[in-house]
Amino acid sequence: MAGPDDNDFGFAPPPFKPDEALVQIRRALRDLKLAERGNAYELRGKRVVEVAREGDAIAVKIARKLALTPEWDRQTVASAAAQRKLQDEVKKRLARWEQED
Repeated sequence: MAGPDDNDFGFAPPPFKPDEALVQIRRALRDLKLAERGNAYELRGKRVVEVAREGDAIAVKIARKLALTPEWDRQTVASAAAQRKLQDEVKKRLARWEQED
């Protein structure tokens, strides 16, 4: 039987606006005291996050470890929930890197 989704509460989330989200992500990264270098963000001179718009989403690379040549984890942000998850992940990694140092 065709019917509403079990997760449908009668309203849709607002449409994702990648340009606005990119501005918010950039602001959040600066608020975390990361130095902005073009589309990348650095901690103590080491690149830790890169962000770029890709179509209707934002492509993000986050360093696994604090290193001069990092290995990257890739994420795609295409919703407000994914944007919050990204910010939480960056905070968690920053805390871990501060402890490792």
